[in-house]
Amino acid sequence: MLKRSLRALRRIRIITALGAIALALYLLAGFVDAGSTRPVVYRAEIKGVINPFGARYLERAIRETERAGAAALILVLDTPGGLDTAMRSMIQAELNAHVPVIVYVAPSGARAASAGMFITLAGHLAAMAPGTAIGAAHPVSITGGGEQGEVMEAKITEDAAAMARSIAAHRERNVAWAESAVRDSVSITASEAKEKGVIEIIAASLDDLLNQAHGRSVKTPAGATVLSLQGAEVKDLPMGFVERLFHIIAEPNIAYILLTLGTLGLIVEFYNPGGLLPGIAGAICLLLGLAALGTLPIGWAGVALLALALALLIAELHAPGFGAFGVGALIAFLAGSLLLFVPITPPSPAAPVVRVSPWLIGTMTALFGGVILLVAQRVWAAQRLAPQTGQEALIGVTAEVISPIAPEGTVRVRGEVWSARSEGGSIAAGASVQVERIEGVVLVVRPATAQKTEQSPA
Repeated sequence: MLKRSLRALRRIRIITALGAIALALYLLAGFVDAGSTRPVVYRAEIKGVINPFGARYLERAIRETERAGAAALILVLDTPGGLDTAMRSMIQAELNAHVPVIVYVAPSGARAASAGMFITLAGHLAAMAPGTAIGAAHPVSITGGGEQGEVMEAKITEDAAAMARSIAAHRERNVAWAESAVRDSVSITASEAKEKGVIEIIAASLDDLLNQAHGRSVKTPAGATVLSLQGAEVKDLPMGFVERLFHIIAEPNIAYILLTLGTLGLIVEFYNPGGLLPGIAGAICLLLGLAALGTLPIGWAGVALLALALALLIAELHAPGFGAFGVGALIAFLAGSLLLFVPITPPSPAAPVVRVSPWLIGTMTALFGGVILLVAQRVWAAQRLAPQTGQEALIGVTAEVISPIAPEGTVRVRGEVWSARSEGGSIAAGASVQVERIEGVVLVVRPATAQKTEQSPA
């Protein structure tokens, strides 16, 4: 009995010791894990024209990065430029961000042109991949010279140059180059940008960027911050569905396709009312196209010409024959397509040079012309048909004699009873006659022949 008690006591001591060891190991692992937590970095990406949806995306990315307490936000950028208002919103978001924003122009072959140059300068750290470029394009308006145009262009350039100087000075970068990028449309490579003090880092990859950025000090509204990015965990922060959708359709070629398909859909609906599907699809495409135009630097002359093309084609549907309206619609469509993204007034240096592919313009113009010919062919065919409504529609129709015609009587035609008169003698009741003409409310008939155009219901 005593031996049994000792053995039980020994087991309890062994179990207690093992439990204590396991608890100690668990707590030690927790302390080790807590002491080796990797920093977290969020990654956002903007590729294409800078627009209000891209600006909203960056603002959201900064808020979520700050809320998560991440070490930094990396903005991977590849853009030809964009809208001035969207660019300014993004710059304000960067300058007022409490989390360090690292702008990384990548991958190789990417560029930060026009608005992209300003956005890169506004980052707490600016980095570029090898084989990339940075600079400001300076588009020329189609108004040409003239004192008024030159004054307007000078004001726009001065405002952009002042902003470039201000951002570069705030981030302690090359102020002189920033101004020349606006005034002289200067573009430079990644290596030249680092040599001139426009950027701080040339990185071949994201890991390389994190290693080079580690330990650098940046200034935020909260004060100086030393970046701790060694071995950081990178979490992607993608665009939302709406942001991505409108960022895609804001591409000039896609916006142009949507406008053209929308216009053609409405034309088909006007020609054949009640079809619904062409009208609904056309309206959706047209609205999406107009929404995309609102995010691009457009030429209002081109928009007006496209609207004129639609109006002329609708007028052609109601005009007899095919003539000036149809030809005018085709010419207006082609001219509007060529001028759609050509600004009349001097554009901002932040705006990109956007164009629609000439091959796409040719294809869509041919499609537009094909629709015009198809509509014209249907209109011609309809105009050649005999009248289908009114009294004239009764001419040539076969009717049944109700009361003898000698020389006048009554007939039933298309379910209606008419007074009738025969010029070829008496016709007995029950016989078939054919309407030759109408005199007031009297049908002039003759005995029906073998060629009947229509059999009247009894």
